[in-house]
Amino acid sequence: MPTVTATPNCRPSVTIIEISDSTAVGEGIEVIEQDAVQLQSRPLRARRIVVRTGTSVLLFHSTNRPIRTRTTLQSGFVAYVAFGPRATGTLNGLPVGPDRVLATGSGIEVEFVVAAGYESVSFLVPPDDILAHLRGRQRESEFRLPRGVELLQPNPAAAHALYDWGRHLIDLAARQPQVFDIPQTQTAAQVELLETLLATLGSAANVEFAARDLTRQAYSRVVQIAEDYALAHAAERLYVTDLCMAAGVSERTLQYAFKELMGITPVAYLTRLRLHRVRQALRAATHGTTTATAEALRWGFWHPGDFSRAYKECFGELPSETLRRKPDAASRLGSRDVAL
Repeated sequence: MPTVTATPNCRPSVTIIEISDSTAVGEGIEVIEQDAVQLQSRPLRARRIVVRTGTSVLLFHSTNRPIRTRTTLQSGFVAYVAFGPRATGTLNGLPVGPDRVLATGSGIEVEFVVAAGYESVSFLVPPDDILAHLRGRQRESEFRLPRGVELLQPNPAAAHALYDWGRHLIDLAARQPQVFDIPQTQTAAQVELLETLLATLGSAANVEFAARDLTRQAYSRVVQIAEDYALAHAAERLYVTDLCMAAGVSERTLQYAFKELMGITPVAYLTRLRLHRVRQALRAATHGTTTATAEALRWGFWHPGDFSRAYKECFGELPSETLRRKPDAASRLGSRDVAL
């Protein structure tokens, strides 16, 4: 369950959430929508720190386990994401790392598959703020706001400096959250954030991808189509044939796509995805509204014994234990905070 530390007002300047349950990743978020699937059955330690600096928001994310997230930025922001020195993984199948910066507009879903040790800092800024500074400096021809999802390659020193600046601010906010309730601190941080971001973007160009990268991008589309189809037909008996037909690919291509991006077979991944959906339903249920068996059947698990064993292997407890557990105080607090 997430553990939340926050300042006492209704919209804290700093929110810290420790996440040990991947099905709780999407809870209590205002600025992004996010769904996660943990790709290994080992204890998860993920962290999200949110810092508000005037009109902008910084998000820090880290995980100790491989994880898949599908993330959508809500309206009113553009996002620039700088990656930590040990960050490896893919964005819609394309490789990310410390020498690259993700740029994306609002309302666009992005799929990350990241390895253990991943860290990133996201800079969420109103587009009008950036445009106003570009016009004032007569730099409008240097770069544009993102159209969709783009991977940029700035000067390596600038990319590292952007992440280091964001991480320094995040660390300070985690140690002294009360400092960021002071208006002067927020103003100073906002100014420095925009200056650092504009300096980085001024040296950035779109990444040129190798043929292998483009193949992985195509595999990512296959995986997402298969995943969406499986969720839409969760209560049916699904065959690999159905997934191949939905994605328009051969069985070999489907297998390659999942192994390349997720590290597991299509059947293993989709089973894990459906287990996550059952857990989300059980965690959200109130007393007497459902049963573990009903939710298992709703998500396509037909054999109670096999389902219980797979659930316990994935989450470390039986589904009946999840259903009996009452929401803890941290979870209730997280629902009113702005927070990964």
